[in-house]
Amino acid sequence: MKNPAPEPASHLHAGKSPLDDVNRRLLDALVADPRASTAELARQVGMSAPAVRERLGRLEEAGVIRGYRVDIDPAAIGLPIAAWVRIRPGPGQLARITELAARTPEVSECHRISGEDCFLLKVHIPAIEALEGILDGFLLHGQTTSSFVVSTPVPPRTPGHGDGGHP
Repeated sequence: MKNPAPEPASHLHAGKSPLDDVNRRLLDALVADPRASTAELARQVGMSAPAVRERLGRLEEAGVIRGYRVDIDPAAIGLPIAAWVRIRPGPGQLARITELAARTPEVSECHRISGEDCFLLKVHIPAIEALEGILDGFLLHGQTTSSFVVSTPVPPRTPGHGDGGHP
């Protein structure tokens, strides 16, 4: 089940951060092992389990931790091909593109972007030919440009946690 996108925490946009050293270490531990128990996290950051639970709750409320998800390999479920699709909507088509992306199961990501195109979608398909039907649906609402993913030399990661550094 997908977690709905939370409302952004207003204090995060004001440049304030709830991240002290302990919270950063807690987040680093979670990124390294998202399935770690509260007791294990507590051992790693040198706190009690109740204190760690309280901190996790505050990080969730603040919008720092947006959710806990399962990361499924699309190839393992029959969708080995990924493509990025940029869409330049026709007049008045923004909402229709958003609605179509939301109800197209092959779309795993939909971003509103700047530039000449307004949307960037990540699509997972079983074969290259399958992209045609998906593009045809979006072509009713604008122009598309697609690029197939050949490899992923840097896999998706949590910002600020790929090399041990902090933002």
